[in-house]
Amino acid sequence: MYLRRKIDDYLKEWKNSEERKPLIIKGARQIGKTESIRKFAEENYTSVIEINFVEEPKYRTIIVDGYGADEIVKSISRIDPQKQFIPEETLIFFDELQEFPEIATSLKFFAQDGRFDIICSGSLLGISYQRIESNSVGYKNDYTMYSMDFEEFLWAKGYQDDVIEDMLEHMCQGKAFGKAELYTFEEAFLDYCILGGLPAVVREYISTNTFTGTLQMQTQLLEDYKEDIRKYADGLDQTRILNVFQHIPVQLAKDNKKFQISKVAKGARFKDYRGCIEWLRDTGLVNVCYCLQYPELPLKGNYDEEKYKLYYFDTGMLVAMLDEEAQEDLRANKNMNVYKGALYENVVAEALVKSGYGLYYYKKENATLEEDFFVRTRDSLVPVEVKATNGRSKSLRTLIKSENYPDIKFGIKLIKGNIGIENDIHTFPYFCTFLLKRYISWEMSSTSISGEKKQAGISGGSQSLS
Repeated sequence: MYLRRKIDDYLKEWKNSEERKPLIIKGARQIGKTESIRKFAEENYTSVIEINFVEEPKYRTIIVDGYGADEIVKSISRIDPQKQFIPEETLIFFDELQEFPEIATSLKFFAQDGRFDIICSGSLLGISYQRIESNSVGYKNDYTMYSMDFEEFLWAKGYQDDVIEDMLEHMCQGKAFGKAELYTFEEAFLDYCILGGLPAVVREYISTNTFTGTLQMQTQLLEDYKEDIRKYADGLDQTRILNVFQHIPVQLAKDNKKFQISKVAKGARFKDYRGCIEWLRDTGLVNVCYCLQYPELPLKGNYDEEKYKLYYFDTGMLVAMLDEEAQEDLRANKNMNVYKGALYENVVAEALVKSGYGLYYYKKENATLEEDFFVRTRDSLVPVEVKATNGRSKSLRTLIKSENYPDIKFGIKLIKGNIGIENDIHTFPYFCTFLLKRYISWEMSSTSISGEKKQAGISGGSQSLS
């Protein structure tokens, strides 16, 4: 059973582009890269040449005669004469690129040759990507793939695009969901949070309509990621990287969720662990949320690299790391607030990253002013607050109302509850997080149009959703 993914549309657009270059698809392991590429290849090419540099190390010799397209094609056909290279109708798929980054040098020559389409993919590409980039700069396209987001999960459950559009329309109109709608989406979102977005786990759940075996699959995948750390991390960093990776739930369980290296191991110092955080980030296994120096634009360069929060790239990994009591509380009592809201924050961080946002938070020294996340538009900053219930939002109100923060015009509050817009605080259920980028784009467009009407002396209502 193939699960529809967002990369499907991207791959079609890539193939239809006359300017397409060899494509490199990055992302953590087990997120569905190979499966999606194969599905696309089968539907769009007469001949598909798939080479896996882990399973077929013999193909690492294909560059011995040179990096040109003719030389590579000749070398591949020498190893396997059955492979057919039909100009304009062939896709060459180099999988597990991290095991043989040298092949990236050939992308320039394939791009210039133009007879064959090329897709490269692999896990943990981030740790060797600088080398790949230097070998193919200017002659490739890049695409970062993630585990399934909530929209893809809804597709897997059989929901169509019109349901998603209706959710967005509720947000844009500030119209609360009906009780039945709210209950349905909250239940689906709870299931998604428990399962995470790794396709193998979701597929098992969809095919059986139960959670049977899903925790065991999550646990095994977690062990696979740890084994990758042992395999690909160098020297003593293996232990340090594993310590950081396994310590994330403990630190997220604290009221102050800032990651503290000093708590990872006795005598641990930031300078000794800096490379570990970067390694985990580059492999796609964690999302790093940096503390802003001040809540204003621009965001890049306006943060303290020694103050950050760490989240797993997929909330299913956090669930697999929960202790037995927390597991039971989550599954039996539907308590999403396990580990003091760690699950809520992780799933929001994950959704923001999958929407293309960087992660930033703010905590004012020696003060109560703090905010969980910030996202930006072209010319404004939007604070995003994560709340277990629809309670008071003192920090959010301060950021919106105070003249000290001119880049902030409105804020977003995510809750286990319904939609509501009041006093420039836009409140949405957690399950709407994946739509925030589309909503903010609409809000900025709507505000701009309203402003133009006011300047022209024209009164008008809210913009309708096209």
